[in-house]
Amino acid sequence: MDVMLLAKALLLGIVEGLTEFFPISSTGHLIVVGDLIDFQNNADVFEVVIQLGAILAVVWEYRQRFLGVAQGALQRDAQSLRFISNLLVAFLPAAVIGFFAIKAIKHYLFNPVTVALALVVGGVIILLVERRQRVPRVISVDDMSWQDALKVGIAQVFAMVPGTSRSGSTIIGGMLFGLDRKVATEFSFFLAVPTMFAATFYDVYKHWHQFTATDVPVIGVGFIAAFISAFFAVRGLIRYVSSHNFNVFAWYRIVFGLVILATWQLGLVNWSA
Repeated sequence: MDVMLLAKALLLGIVEGLTEFFPISSTGHLIVVGDLIDFQNNADVFEVVIQLGAILAVVWEYRQRFLGVAQGALQRDAQSLRFISNLLVAFLPAAVIGFFAIKAIKHYLFNPVTVALALVVGGVIILLVERRQRVPRVISVDDMSWQDALKVGIAQVFAMVPGTSRSGSTIIGGMLFGLDRKVATEFSFFLAVPTMFAATFYDVYKHWHQFTATDVPVIGVGFIAAFISAFFAVRGLIRYVSSHNFNVFAWYRIVFGLVILATWQLGLVNWSA
């Protein structure tokens, strides 16, 4: 086994776990870092599968909530059933559009230049949203209606553009639609579970023939690294949003995006476009 390849997988796993739930685009970071280190080992599938490691960190962190919802659903508890239906409603827009458009999106948009532009634009949008004076209408995930869930689901569609950020789209979109900052963040975590499970299994199914025995340890290393780093990132973000806004992430996005564009224009890095 190529030790250097495993080291690259470890690095990408850490990057995925640390960026999946922050509004800075994990896919964008994986594309940029993968391009920098020249990671070519079934890169598209690898990136999707290790995202599942990060999602499992959310499942573990909120295991009591998910178990409670499952038990409540079996007992026909109205609150549990509404939670499940809201996740389904929010999941459907991206699932439907992604099914028909993901191939074209990956072909034309999965490159560092697109990522850089999306990072900058998204950062500006976050700053504008944070400047708005608003009184949250929904202060608990359990208070969300199906209309609230649908709006967040529509916002998630924009995250198909790499660099936009799935968590960024859903959190900032949720805040625009009246959700409390912490509610929007938690619902974004919950929505990531069906979204990324579906994306992972769909990608693995479509590319199953490309896998070889040498892919197993590479994906395993990235998967475990993503799980561990995401576990700490989720806990840290929940504490952070309790008393801070998202401006620091907005400025990070803008600076990072401009650095990518500047190095591309100056020819310092031969970004693929």
